[in-house]
Amino acid sequence: MAVQVPLWHHYLRAIRSRWASRAQDYQRAEDVLLMVLEGVHARDPRFLVDYSRDLEAAQFALRSSEDPVDVEVPLRVDAEALLSEEPGAGRTTDGPLSCRLGVPREAAGLEPWMTEDVFTASPDGSAKCCGHIVPSKVLHVLKDLLVAAIVHCKHHGLIAPGSLNANSLKEEEELHLSLLVSSGWRTIRFNVVPVVRRKHRVPALEDAQRAPGFPEGSLRRIISQEVALVPASAQLWRVSTDYVLTRLLSALDSLPGHRLDSLSILDRINHENWRDGGQSPGLTFDHLKTVLLWASVLFPAPEDWAELQGAVYRLLVVLLCCLATRNLPHFLHPEHNLLPDAGLDLSALYQRVEGFASQPEASLRIHVTHLGRSPPPRISHGVKALLQLPASDPAYWATAYFDVLLDKFQVFHIQDKDRVSAMQSIFRKTKALGGEDS
Repeated sequence: MAVQVPLWHHYLRAIRSRWASRAQDYQRAEDVLLMVLEGVHARDPRFLVDYSRDLEAAQFALRSSEDPVDVEVPLRVDAEALLSEEPGAGRTTDGPLSCRLGVPREAAGLEPWMTEDVFTASPDGSAKCCGHIVPSKVLHVLKDLLVAAIVHCKHHGLIAPGSLNANSLKEEEELHLSLLVSSGWRTIRFNVVPVVRRKHRVPALEDAQRAPGFPEGSLRRIISQEVALVPASAQLWRVSTDYVLTRLLSALDSLPGHRLDSLSILDRINHENWRDGGQSPGLTFDHLKTVLLWASVLFPAPEDWAELQGAVYRLLVVLLCCLATRNLPHFLHPEHNLLPDAGLDLSALYQRVEGFASQPEASLRIHVTHLGRSPPPRISHGVKALLQLPASDPAYWATAYFDVLLDKFQVFHIQDKDRVSAMQSIFRKTKALGGEDS
């Protein structure tokens, strides 16, 4: 008798079958963009081309959504020689403090960045700083260079007709420049961002004990790398954590288990069901990536990720808690909530995610042979009160609390006695909640 493949694995197989073609589409589109960026560099050596984008290609293949892809254009500047000046109230929507990049007086080698097209002289006669590199000016120069490089590439037949649409460059974007690149039937939007790379502390990763669930050696390598300063406004730069988070995601891929598989499944469910095939606003891949990073810390044990369905539910219980409390903490800056900026109907989204968590089978059926009766709901709707506990007491943001949620969804199969005891202890505290089924 043939061995029956569980529905979760059928769904994962269908997703994996698209990975190779998505990776190829991405690489073809990226080749077009790199050709244009090489033209930018040829016209102005202050702008470099970053060819080390293997992690971005792998991440694009992993996801189902068609959200824009950021492409960094490094500036050829001695970043360590620049002065970082933080304004008094410079916190931006991405967590880290924003800053101005000052050019010190009598600095050697910074002359290319003291020209009027990218530089504004300091009016206050500062003893240390003669002026600043201005993000809006850098973006304007880069935009003109992109247009010139695209015209050159099309005129000389370096890129196929119709493969690149530069109309989006006319959009009034303050912090990046958008290009639409066709690759076969797929069109990918690239957000081109100028960056200044420099050493920067990542306190959330400096103590490996604060980030259990990640390979320690990978953490050391990640925090030793430079980070990118990207435009935060017309005058200010900010630290971008995007590449750090992408490297953390890659580090998880080196571990056994279904961490990235669970992310890929939820991204597909999000795209097809919660966002109606990408037609409705909703969670992005970056939101779900943050959920996985938190789940990896809250569930560091290998057995948490050994079984596919259980791995998906590790992400689901964290996601449901974040939606119920209306707070998805930034992984490296937990004081910053990623949800308000998304402009989402969180109540409606919560209902969709809870519905999937209670009866996932209907959403996992991708073939007529998978039709059949769905099992009864896993939970009652009263679970939302339990999910809101971390909003009143941050101590609930802990493994034992999320183990209680896993038990509610009938996917807690951990044998470790200490962990079971901790889960039972916190469960006794939550039983007093009014209206919550025990």
